[in-house]
Amino acid sequence: MDQRIINLFDEYTHKPLTRSEFITRLAKLTGSLTAAMSVLPLLEVNSAQAAIIPPDDVDLITEDITYPGDGATMKGYLVQSKITKGKRGAVLIIHENRGLNPHIKDITRRVAKAGYLALAPDALSPLGGTPQNEDEARDMISKLDATKNLHNFLKGLAFIRDRKESNGKTGCVGFCWGGAMANQLAINDPALKAAVAYYGRQPEPAEVSKIKATVQLHYGGLDEQVNAGIPAYKEALQAAGVKHELYIYEGAQHAFNNDTAPTRYNETAAKLAWDRTLRLFSETLK
Repeated sequence: MDQRIINLFDEYTHKPLTRSEFITRLAKLTGSLTAAMSVLPLLEVNSAQAAIIPPDDVDLITEDITYPGDGATMKGYLVQSKITKGKRGAVLIIHENRGLNPHIKDITRRVAKAGYLALAPDALSPLGGTPQNEDEARDMISKLDATKNLHNFLKGLAFIRDRKESNGKTGCVGFCWGGAMANQLAINDPALKAAVAYYGRQPEPAEVSKIKATVQLHYGGLDEQVNAGIPAYKEALQAAGVKHELYIYEGAQHAFNNDTAPTRYNETAAKLAWDRTLRLFSETLK
């Protein structure tokens, strides 16, 4: 697919553009409104493809839970394995700017399948929770109070760290908007053992020296906008002596891990990045 179309869709999902403006510009790129509408299903997330691990997997216990946030009750999706014995490491999964959708719930089940206590908070809980409409979810994300939002995720880490099933070691993994939050959690939670950020915006270099966790960073080679921040982040990590791994997957788009987004999903990059993620969790949380 024309890279200009991919870039336009990324602009739509991140600024965001209004849907009408996006469709108008897409029609210009494709040559007609009819062509634009035929391309659109290839760009948008298809939640029907989300269940790699079925919600009713017999080896998993899934719960919709709540925990106290900063001035709000936070909702979350908690998953653990029936097979894993004894206490286990705990992982916070942080969603994209679409909220807690079926894809992120599936990733939470994947983490639990790997033997961890897995929690995916719904950042939109203070505003009533994630809606089905993705455009509405993106608009709601932009209305969150940044400081309270950070506190809500820090409280999520504390919640799973203190669960009876937890061994007290916590990590996090976030995607896009959630990748940026994973970086922030690394800066703001000195007890965090591992922070994995997929194509997330980088923190301010001056804050990097606060990081105590091992940081693992995954970027798509074609993700020019996010990748512009890599050099400064890498330099700051090296200067501060922070343990880190940085991977750039050539030919991969932003959101290459999202298997519900057919034009951007890159199976080879996604598998390699996920193997690296689980390897880091095994090294730091067990």
